[in-house]
Order: sequence, then C-alpha cells, then structure tokens
Amino acid sequence: MVHVGIGYDVHPLVPGRRLVLGGVEIPHTLGLDGHSDADALLHALTDAVLGALGEGDIGHFFPNTDPRWKGAPSKVFLEEAARQVKFHGGRIVNVDMTLVCEAPKIKPHIEAMKFCIAEALGVNPKRIGIKATTNERLGFIGREEGIAAMAVASVDLPEPKEFVA
Repeated sequence: MVHVGIGYDVHPLVPGRRLVLGGVEIPHTLGLDGHSDADALLHALTDAVLGALGEGDIGHFFPNTDPRWKGAPSKVFLEEAARQVKFHGGRIVNVDMTLVCEAPKIKPHIEAMKFCIAEALGVNPKRIGIKATTNERLGFIGREEGIAAMAVASVDLPEPKEFVA
C-alpha cells in the first residue's frame, strides 16, 4: 500500500553561514540560519518521508533544543527517516522536491543533490525529482531574506495489522 507524505521548511538567509541545500554546499554570500546546517530541502524531505509513515516530524526526532544536533548535517536526519521506513518494513518509491529562492541558481547543483539524497535514502537517483523556482521577487523569498522548500514522498508499506484502540 503506497502512502504519501508532504513536507515544508523555510529558513532565513544570514551572513556568516554556509549555504547547504540537498546536502550540497553551494557558493553564496549568505547561508541559512538554523540549529543544524539548516538545509531546508532535506528538512522538508525528512518531514515528507516521516509523514508517509504517519510518524512525528523532524522536530520530534531531532529537537532543536538538543545540543547534539547543533550544526549537524541534515543528511543525518534524512538517513534516520530512511531507517524508519525500513524498520516499518517499507520502501521509498519516489520523492519530489521544489526549492523556492531568488538566488543562487540551483540548476547547476541538482545532480549532486540527487546523488546525496539517493545515498541517504538508499534509492536510485532516478527516483528523485528536484526543481527550483523563484517567488517572482514577492515576499521575504523575493527580497532574498530566506529560502523555502516543499517535498513529497511516496512510501510502499505492508498492510497494517488490525487496528486495536
């Protein structure tokens, strides 16, 4: 039975931080602010995978109040989501993501992102879709104050055992 989960994340852009998206460091004058490496794309995808399982969100597994996750690479979070899929006897069918930002250009980095995500999820890179768009200079994204990401994940899970309340 295929289950679908969605995820969304947004982080502000600030000076003095590296910009990491999809597990790939991207040259830029600003980076995303957050407790971990603030990789909005991997955060949204982690939530999508966990959502397909009916589990808690990224903050449930990796609270930003826990010093263990300070500066942590978000790939660790995605790897745990993939581990949860296996624990539940499932497999990831495919994932699809969209980044929303004015700058930098994302297209040159998409293939590297796909390989990083494929490695974390244990799937073929052909099962991963990544797109980027702008916000047409509207709102905080349009003013280059932040970056947002959306993700969807489909996970094939075995039929659940009979529900007991």
